[in-house]
Amino acid sequence: MSLTILSVAYPLAPVGPDAVGGAEQVLAALDEALVREGHCSIVVACAGSRPRGTLVATPAPPAVLDEAAMAAAAAQHRSAVARALDRWPVDLVHLHGVDFHRYLPPAGPPVLATLHLPPSWYPAEALRPARPRTYLHGVSHSQHESCPPDVALLPPIGNGVPVERLATGARKRGFVAALGRICPEKGFHHALAAARRADLALLLAGEVFGYAAHRDYFDAEIRPRLDRRRRFLGPLGFRAKRRLLAAARCLAVPSLAPETSSLVAMEALACGTPVVAFPSGALAEIVEPGRTGFLVSDEREMAAAMLEAGRLDPAACREAALERFSVERMTSRYLERYRALSASRSSR
Repeated sequence: MSLTILSVAYPLAPVGPDAVGGAEQVLAALDEALVREGHCSIVVACAGSRPRGTLVATPAPPAVLDEAAMAAAAAQHRSAVARALDRWPVDLVHLHGVDFHRYLPPAGPPVLATLHLPPSWYPAEALRPARPRTYLHGVSHSQHESCPPDVALLPPIGNGVPVERLATGARKRGFVAALGRICPEKGFHHALAAARRADLALLLAGEVFGYAAHRDYFDAEIRPRLDRRRRFLGPLGFRAKRRLLAAARCLAVPSLAPETSSLVAMEALACGTPVVAFPSGALAEIVEPGRTGFLVSDEREMAAAMLEAGRLDPAACREAALERFSVERMTSRYLERYRALSASRSSR
């Protein structure tokens, strides 16, 4: 049965092969799988997005991302979703943004909302939607278990990465890599401090978005810790990210948030690179201590683990990624869920 799926991204982050955010990368992978298998994929996302399916574009994000900008973007998304539903015979709407409740469509096709972030970051009305045929689910078991008991969830679908595309024969060069959104909860200042303590070079890549808290964090905590051996590279495309991860001795993930997943940790493992992380949320599910990395509790332990990571076998890291984190496994499970929810609509 051919499906028509309307995917709705977070309004302030572009979707495409070089997307920075995890939710945007998952959406891009699902869009690609839908098109590849002959389904109709429609994507509501901001200008600058590059999906494989049909883009219904909303305005590009402004330079300053404050509450007014977020409210305006949500209103534009709400209008775009309504236009798409009027134009196409949509079988299911799939929402990915943390603010999905702001543009939840009225009663109609079934809606699936993926909770990409910690449940406590969503308002109560988002987790308990009054709209009929609206289904929520998460992306890891730890996230699922952290939801309030009265929140109805479908079983989680774990994230995945393109393990085959991440294969590379790059030679290890001894530096530590760190990669992600540059914001306070990601804790990259701890990675920089640990690398200095271990006397190791560290390359930090990622984007500083236009939120005041993100910019202030970069200026106060990241910039002062940069030097000749600890450098900031800015955002990277897929190929540059693959080169960085493959050549690193390890990936540092010093997140302070209860992570629901970590695509960059999965990508590092697919590149044959172990992960040194704080055991925040689902990171404890991803890292196998002593085999694919280490879980640490502070900067001192992180520094020691960065040095120790060089003895771990890259082949074991890659084997774990192949076994557990393939994008094909993720997309096939989503397509099964799309079919099941769409069939329930047809039976009604």
